[in-house]
Amino acid sequence: MIVLRHQGGATTPRPQSLPSHTARELTEGGTQAQIELDGQIYTLRITRAGKLILTK
Repeated sequence: MIVLRHQGGATTPRPQSLPSHTARELTEGGTQAQIELDGQIYTLRITRAGKLILTK
């Protein structure tokens, strides 16, 4: 486990590896993808400026 040290001496543990997905893969080369969580559908959108927006 990696421990991050913040100013003031506080520490935050961080897992060594997290699942990683590219937005381009999720959108299959487009600009939008739907993501389901606990029966709710969210929309992930890549903007023209290359930013990500996640909406319900």
